[in-house]
Amino acid sequence: MKFGYYADRELPKGNYRCPSWDPMPDGKKNVVVLGCSHTYGQGLEDNEHWVHFLSQHNTERLRYWNLGQPGASGDKVVRILYGCEKLIDPRIIIVCWPFWSRRERLGTYAETMMGSDQRLKGEDDDTDKNNFLKNVFLVEKYAEKNRCKTFHCFAQDTYQEHIPGLNVLKDYTIKNCWPYWDKFTQRELYPEPSLAKDGEHYGIEHHKRFAELFISHFGHKLK
Repeated sequence: MKFGYYADRELPKGNYRCPSWDPMPDGKKNVVVLGCSHTYGQGLEDNEHWVHFLSQHNTERLRYWNLGQPGASGDKVVRILYGCEKLIDPRIIIVCWPFWSRRERLGTYAETMMGSDQRLKGEDDDTDKNNFLKNVFLVEKYAEKNRCKTFHCFAQDTYQEHIPGLNVLKDYTIKNCWPYWDKFTQRELYPEPSLAKDGEHYGIEHHKRFAELFISHFGHKLK
């Protein structure tokens, strides 16, 4: 099925950081991880982003697909999810939500509008919140229809209070996953935030820690 930019057997064009799904290997449940550049791992090597560290969990049963895209909005996250339905058939959906002020504009071509874009003049926290809730609703309805598990987390800003009752990684984001308690030294560590090679996105230590937190909260459900 395809209507305009929306399809169930065609992902939006992009460089996806995961193996080819054609042909799709058998024998394991597919986990799709959706988000923006922080999930894609901008400025990091293939073995340095949080989805890579997450993908080491329960490998006997699960196969992970990093569908994060640099600059993605929540609108695009949803479009990617629906596009992978017939290609990947995910059983588990993990969304690391970008800034809710972003929008996707679908015209002659698809583009992301950031919160500072003049075309978003008139948008405010209320419209941002409701657009975010629309996208959460679409993810959850997809999961309900396809009998998938869903998990939600956040790249920089957390909107956890707006989606009670769901599997949400509370309080922690890729940005603020410091400080943390080091079980080996028995003290709290406050290192400087690590940066990726581009000097803008968070570095490998943030990604390791974020994956560790996600697994500590939801690892028992990832099966």
